[in-house]
Amino acid sequence: MSDTAPPTDRWGIDAAYENAGGDQVHVPEATIDAFRALIGEAPTDAPVLVRRPGATGMGRGTVVLEDGGEVSIDGNLPADLPLGYHTLRTGDAERRLIVSPGRCHLPEGWRAWGWAAQLYATRSRDSWGMGDLADLARLGRWSTDELGAGFVLINPIHATAPTLPQQPSPYSPTSRRFRNPIYLHVEDVPGAAALLGAGGELDALATAGRALDGDPRIDRDAVWRLKLAALALIWDGGHWADRAPEAAAFATWRRDRGGALEQFATWSVLAEAHGGSWRSWPAALRAPHDPAVAAFAGEHAERIAFHAWLQWLLDVQLAAAGATVPLMVDLPIGVDPDGADAWAWQDLFADGVSVGAPPDEFNTRGQDWGLPPFIPWKLRHAGYQPFVDALRATVSPGGGLRIDHVMGLFRLWWVPAGQDPGQGAFVRYPGDDLLDIVALESHRAGAVVVGEDLGTVEASARAALRERALLSYRLLWFEPDEPEDWPVEAMAAVTTHDLPTVAGLWDGSDLATQHELGLQPNEAGTIEIRQRLADRAGLSAEAAEHTTDEQAVLAAHRVLGRSPCTLLSATLDDALAVAERPNLPGADGQRANWCLALPATLDDLETSPLAAEVARVLRAAVAPPSTVQPPEIETTDPQRSSTR
Repeated sequence: MSDTAPPTDRWGIDAAYENAGGDQVHVPEATIDAFRALIGEAPTDAPVLVRRPGATGMGRGTVVLEDGGEVSIDGNLPADLPLGYHTLRTGDAERRLIVSPGRCHLPEGWRAWGWAAQLYATRSRDSWGMGDLADLARLGRWSTDELGAGFVLINPIHATAPTLPQQPSPYSPTSRRFRNPIYLHVEDVPGAAALLGAGGELDALATAGRALDGDPRIDRDAVWRLKLAALALIWDGGHWADRAPEAAAFATWRRDRGGALEQFATWSVLAEAHGGSWRSWPAALRAPHDPAVAAFAGEHAERIAFHAWLQWLLDVQLAAAGATVPLMVDLPIGVDPDGADAWAWQDLFADGVSVGAPPDEFNTRGQDWGLPPFIPWKLRHAGYQPFVDALRATVSPGGGLRIDHVMGLFRLWWVPAGQDPGQGAFVRYPGDDLLDIVALESHRAGAVVVGEDLGTVEASARAALRERALLSYRLLWFEPDEPEDWPVEAMAAVTTHDLPTVAGLWDGSDLATQHELGLQPNEAGTIEIRQRLADRAGLSAEAAEHTTDEQAVLAAHRVLGRSPCTLLSATLDDALAVAERPNLPGADGQRANWCLALPATLDDLETSPLAAEVARVLRAAVAPPSTVQPPEIETTDPQRSSTR
């Protein structure tokens, strides 16, 4: 990747970019003109400053701290100025002042391994058709207590519209500020016990929910119908409110969350009444601050309280899961254009474009993710609050945060509506400010941060990540260098949810599926990855021919374990030698993406020899040398077929 920056105009649009093959590609003039019109002219004032303690050139003024205290400054910020979100007063002007440590939380010398799980797919015998937060707590206990894992990474669990059909993709949420009640474990809700057993009102719903576990595909619509009915019964019956401590805790929590929670709960009730797309609502309801919205809220106060209560329950159950294992939650790059955040901040988004990715070796047409981008200068003039809120709602205290497509903090590939993804262009964002905000929220939460920096990445972007102790991402499938040469400041993995599993790559089924669906896969590149795995694992051509999927999974993770990366992760799909990947980009409508349940329950996963061996390999890889036990003898029968 070249270090030469492409020409960028005052709107932040790159006139050219370097593709995955290292060639310069020029953006069509029509695309540039259209994007300039959408972005508009940015005001010259700077409504927000992001600085480090001790910053110079600040002028004379007063910093009003978050806690209400005041600090006078004369040119420089004090070196001991508290970190946080303050107000800078200079003369008659006021600006937001964000003071960041400049580096993310990262314990020195710390290394760990962990599972990467699609939570919805991780079912137990107690699940209602999909994995929930109680299943996450169980996964955490098993992973830490029995396997020595240091974290569990899960898919985004952000909110979707409370309507049917349910959005299957965790990467297209209605909001990045709130969570999805479909992940609640009903039996753990305060007051549920009074309605369970001896023919209680919840018994039939629970039975129907568990019956859904027999389907290998997740039926989110069925799960949502049952859980919403159950939660409404608990709420309407008042059983939860009879428990004074819980009722008081909810009231305090709701008050502390303030206007953002009330606005989201109001949007949820509006969506129930008028559909999941605010763009199709009656005109007066499309603007969140219209008097008609306030009138609606007054008429539906009880239902709004119910949706606020669901968010409190999610907070409580997620905290319980986080007490069993350090959680790392994924932050998606954007939100549904018809959803709650787009409704709340519609003036900040660019209309008529979506974000995606330019063509690369695995997606030769490029990608359009259907998510609207923020207009960079408008995000800044909002004090970066939408970004701050998304981070706070996602980062797990004492755990971690994975930022999907972290390059989007530097630049985003905008795609004009109705155009081929290859006709887009990169638009620049205030990356230094955004990264310093990430560092501040990481510091406050005591959470490690990983940036998913796959695809077309500028060298300067990776340097900025390293400077802020934000871990990079390294995949066995992609890296041409030997694992021993990978950087320490990274999370290493074999694959991701968007790429072939080990079994799918090894037996050729993933490639065959792409051909069947007409997706024009990079066959030569896929074959090369398989051969590279065989070479790194020391398998001759004859040995590779007789290697089972399970043996290939172990071989891949032994190779991965040779890397010095700070974090090592393995997917639960690979731990069960699953051939089908969670998501096949470009196959929507042809394949049920984000709906594949694991072929074994958590109960069975906990006794899986393959999962235990993968864990043993990675635990030994991250353990200090003095604690590493001698490797155990291979227990997988070479003649045994894959668990697929």
